[in-house]
Amino acid sequence: MADTATLVLADPEVQRPPAPRVRARRRSQWPLHLILGVCAAVMVFPFAWQILTAFKTVSESRAVPPVFLPDELDFGAFERFFATVPFGSMLGVSALALILRVAGQLVVCTLAAYGFARFRFPGRDVLFVLFLVMLMAPSQLFLIAQFDLMKTLGLLNTVPAIAIPGVFSAFGTFLLRQAFLALPADYEEAARLDGANALQIFWRIMLPMVGPTVAALAVLTSLYSWNDLLWPLIVTSSPDTMTLPVGLANLQGQYGTDYPTLMAGSLVASLPLVVIFIALQRQFFAGIASSGLKG
Repeated sequence: MADTATLVLADPEVQRPPAPRVRARRRSQWPLHLILGVCAAVMVFPFAWQILTAFKTVSESRAVPPVFLPDELDFGAFERFFATVPFGSMLGVSALALILRVAGQLVVCTLAAYGFARFRFPGRDVLFVLFLVMLMAPSQLFLIAQFDLMKTLGLLNTVPAIAIPGVFSAFGTFLLRQAFLALPADYEEAARLDGANALQIFWRIMLPMVGPTVAALAVLTSLYSWNDLLWPLIVTSSPDTMTLPVGLANLQGQYGTDYPTLMAGSLVASLPLVVIFIALQRQFFAGIASSGLKG
């Protein structure tokens, strides 16, 4: 019995760190937890202020010193927002532009990324470097050329004009290329031995394996599309084709702004993004972790 107990204690898999050492380690980590808690509070504070301001009166939103909690919940800001902004039509335009942009970008970026990662052709590396150069250029640099192209195609004041420029994404191509590079080549070789062609290998084998990264790109693209203000403001002039960010921007007055109404509109406009993130949060974090920026 003594020999057995000695062997058990000598086994590194059975041994556990003593409780005092664990408690000491936890005590040594409290500064890190404190810093993370402060950072989390700083990040959450603007959202809390937005929600509280949406239920304030106009006088409370302009009070000096600022009033953090309203005396009573006032829903008048929401009534004024829905009465001022054609929410239904703008919501439909924003949703349709988001769907077109996300679907188009996923198709284009997955195919381009797979080609860069798995095929060898002359000038491949040079062409990919040009893609990366586009990441360094500000998007405002392409506005005039994109507007001229939409005008030539006769697409001004249409939903496709809002979505088409966002279909092509150097960042999406780079992100998915890294995901494809992280996959072993054995899967492709086995599929070729079974008689599958390149398109079948891409669609049935490789694309499902990078599904979390595709979901992460879908969430990021949805965020950019939903919050995009500058391009829809340039390419549309009719209220029937304006997006929600453009409608919210019109709530800002020249001499004064009804901040409760503006915050109420921003709160309502952000709810679809919250729903999308909640639905895809697991795939989003898995995709960011597995994309790896490897290779």
